Amino acid sequence: MPVLLDPVASDSDLPKRADVAIIGGGIIGVATAYFLAEKGVSVLLCEKGEIGGEQSSRNWGWCRTMGRDLREMPLAQESLRLWRGLSARIGAETGFKETGTLYLCPDAKTLAKREAWLAEAQAYNVSSRILRGARVNETLAGAAGQWAGALFTPDDGVAEPHMAAPALAHAARRRGASIVTHCAVRSIDVSAGRISGIVTENGRVACSTVVLAGGVWSSLFCKSLNLRLPQLKVLASVLRTAATDKGPGPAAWGPGLSLRRRLDGGYTVSHGSVIADIVPDSFRYFRDFLPLLKMEWSGIALRGGKSFFEEANYARYWTKDAPSPFERHRMLDPRPSAHDLKRARQNLEANFPAFKTVPTQATWGGMIDATPDILPVISGVTGLPGFYISTGYSGHGFGIGPGAGLLTAQIVTNEKPVVDPEPFRFSRFGDGSDVRPRAGL
Repeated sequence: MPVLLDPVASDSDLPKRADVAIIGGGIIGVATAYFLAEKGVSVLLCEKGEIGGEQSSRNWGWCRTMGRDLREMPLAQESLRLWRGLSARIGAETGFKETGTLYLCPDAKTLAKREAWLAEAQAYNVSSRILRGARVNETLAGAAGQWAGALFTPDDGVAEPHMAAPALAHAARRRGASIVTHCAVRSIDVSAGRISGIVTENGRVACSTVVLAGGVWSSLFCKSLNLRLPQLKVLASVLRTAATDKGPGPAAWGPGLSLRRRLDGGYTVSHGSVIADIVPDSFRYFRDFLPLLKMEWSGIALRGGKSFFEEANYARYWTKDAPSPFERHRMLDPRPSAHDLKRARQNLEANFPAFKTVPTQATWGGMIDATPDILPVISGVTGLPGFYISTGYSGHGFGIGPGAGLLTAQIVTNEKPVVDPEPFRFSRFGDGSDVRPRAGL
């Protein structure tokens, strides 16, 4: 595995009972576990592989409010508030730093789009502002490109993906949560019309509530329950450079390039585009995702290949006493796109010449769980009391992870939510709602 990941040892025993069982040990699952445990709720988190082993440790590490779909803005703002005090709150380092973030605009058309977003976002008292001309290069140390302008948010930040999810898992355990890894949940038990337990590869656990935080695996799990969750996965490719003191402090994104300074002094760099493999679900959810594919800023490239045949062989239904697809795929470690990484490296050196002498130290790929409107599902499921879904974060899950975990915990415990959860309801995919995206990726 090419990404660095702080280890989280598994509990030795699977408990017989818990109030809430969480399926999935990414940033969303562990944040939910932490906030539930903080409330004194008995929690079991089951992860089929390692804590944070998939996209939660493979993302860019941005924690931003800038450019958000305005329906997601309150959750992004709450998450940023939590990030600022999270390391102190949980007693462990998450790597969060308030660095600022920029969206670089190469031309007037792109700048106008950012200005339009900012005009609407002012209702949320954002700190974002427009930089023009030379002010962009003054803000980005070492920048050599010429830009029409940039959208700059000085109080956004970054954190360390390989540290944050494990830190939250350890904190949840200190609060009393059980954390069991290499333990796939095969199915749920239902009695008298509501959740009564989960069935794992290591045995049954009685519980009255289940939270599905399975990332890219959530749609497949829902299929086994006859629930339709339109979600696809896309491949993002990332590289890590050696340490250097000649790069910019703020995290920056522009056409063909994103970069942010890491806690170790290196930089996480990406081209910014993603690849969607054509798989059976591409056809099942084609109508749902068509508006997104038509968006000029989507940055999604379609690709055919062996993934179609691999996923065609996934079982859609399985018995509780037989291995599930989740046990056969402990951890997704996809091969990154060499083409995208080459372009990212070329753009990095063209726009920040000092990086010509800074070597690449690692590359990796990660699978992002995406929904048609680029908004997550954080919701109960009508008709299945006690079952909740928290997934489909569409590349935003790390940045809004703390707020999403808190909101999920509040929904589960029927408390007043920190933000309005209505935009994230599961039912929007079947009630005639407009599920087109309204902001950039």
